[in-house]
Amino acid sequence: MDHSITRTLAIVGATFAAMTVNTAAMADSHMMSHGLMMPQMDPENGRALFAAKGCVVCHSINGIGGEDAPMLDAEFMDTLMNPFEFAARMWRGAEVMVKMQKDELGMPIELTGQELADIIAFVHDPAEQAKFSHDDIPENIANLMAN
Repeated sequence: MDHSITRTLAIVGATFAAMTVNTAAMADSHMMSHGLMMPQMDPENGRALFAAKGCVVCHSINGIGGEDAPMLDAEFMDTLMNPFEFAARMWRGAEVMVKMQKDELGMPIELTGQELADIIAFVHDPAEQAKFSHDDIPENIANLMAN
């Protein structure tokens, strides 16, 4: 078989495989507009991420966590909030947040879009926040908080 045809078939196959993976990921999402989707938002996973990613070092929920940044108890959140508004508010404070993350954690926190969606769901879910305790905080993050 001609080398260029083989290469073309390989590219088509790889493209199809990538499209299949993206389609599978989209199955758990809501279409918003052409080419855009809203991920499912999982507040339980957000609770774990809030602690594991280190958000809890500066922010508190239920009085658990740091005092260097605003507390994120659901009772103080807007009753209805577009998650993009939450992200926009984070963006406005990004410079200070990144500096504090470097100071407190040694590096900036990296989040995927799905992780951010889950954290946003957690900070707006009073029932999931009621479950938040010191037991949710991984040892490495607890050690940072102790110093």
